Amino acid sequence: MTDLRIGVIGYGMRGSIARVAHRPGRGSAVTAVADPDPRARTEAAAAFPGALVRADARAVTEAAGLDAVLVLTPDHTHADLTCAALRAGRPVFVEKPLDITVEGCDEILRTARDTGTRLYVGHNMRHMPVVRMMRDLVRRGSIGTVKTIWVRHFVGYGGDWYFKDWHAERRCTTGLLLQKAAHDIDVLHWLAGGYASDVQAMGDLMVYGANPHRRAPGEPKARDWYTEDGHWPPHTQRALNPVIDVEDVSLLNLRLDNGVLASYQQCHFTPDYWRNYTVIGDAGRLENFGDGPGGQVKVWNTRRSGYRPEPDETYDIPGAGASARDEGDQGHGGADPVVIDEFLRFVRDGGPTDTSPVAARMAVAAGFQATASLRAGGTPQKVPVLDPDLAAYFEWGQREDAG
Repeated sequence: MTDLRIGVIGYGMRGSIARVAHRPGRGSAVTAVADPDPRARTEAAAAFPGALVRADARAVTEAAGLDAVLVLTPDHTHADLTCAALRAGRPVFVEKPLDITVEGCDEILRTARDTGTRLYVGHNMRHMPVVRMMRDLVRRGSIGTVKTIWVRHFVGYGGDWYFKDWHAERRCTTGLLLQKAAHDIDVLHWLAGGYASDVQAMGDLMVYGANPHRRAPGEPKARDWYTEDGHWPPHTQRALNPVIDVEDVSLLNLRLDNGVLASYQQCHFTPDYWRNYTVIGDAGRLENFGDGPGGQVKVWNTRRSGYRPEPDETYDIPGAGASARDEGDQGHGGADPVVIDEFLRFVRDGGPTDTSPVAARMAVAAGFQATASLRAGGTPQKVPVLDPDLAAYFEWGQREDAG
């Protein structure tokens, strides 16, 4: 099998995705990289010997001979760079979220349809073993018909990951109720079988906004910006981003178009890092305890009772699959290699995928409107629907003649 030639735009925090896609002699190889940061270019040149490495993204979007492009840049650049690659006829993997506005998402979807170029959104949580296990239990009817979902996201390393660079700025993210929550909103939609139609949110910048220890404008992020066992408690954080204008805690209520009610909570100054999903149907409840190997999904579905720590059914969350074990980077519980597997197959053969550009757009739309609600004092907001013809194009496998 001839290797697909992969171009990469952006080799920063998500450069691990590019390394996973670099499988010379095994189906794909990174042959071109663009990044404006000299340090990132030096690292890319070492990771991909012989690859074209340049500062300007056009070196990738306009390079001859590429079979696909990975867009791994900061979120506010996704629409422009993804559309440029699509117009060049290159199948695109765009890192989630799809964009930071509804308009940007819709522009990407329209460009993919108008050019007939394949578009893939890297919502890797759909390939996390815990998410797939919950999805399978819902599908087999273990809790009856889903009626409500509660999600809590404890972002224990939030001060390091989201308040020391561009993530902390509205102009680059809209807000963390979009940038960070879009992943969980997508999973919530997937488990519930519907999309948010109405949202209402509240939130605040409670901790990091009061911290005066910021980098000077233009000063690069420190090399020791992250530490697994330090920077605690949160007020000890130093060298934060010069601008911090996104919320560090948020509470969101959602009504889906199929009647399901849901809630989502996100906090960036907790001592622990994990996600907790509770899915309640008309015949039972499931909940995850941990989200990786060693964790479990538990189901209560045989009778009423008082509090029961022991469930009726227990399922161990499996480790990463064989493909993930073969790779050096096993991001997101082994989901990153699996999502790249799906993308490469999609580039070669097309067909259905477990990730969905329409679902990615709807997750952004919910997060965008939720942020608008939050900043309007909790005023409820309607989530804009996607043009039905555009939605149908992607539901038909990105083929105008399908269906």
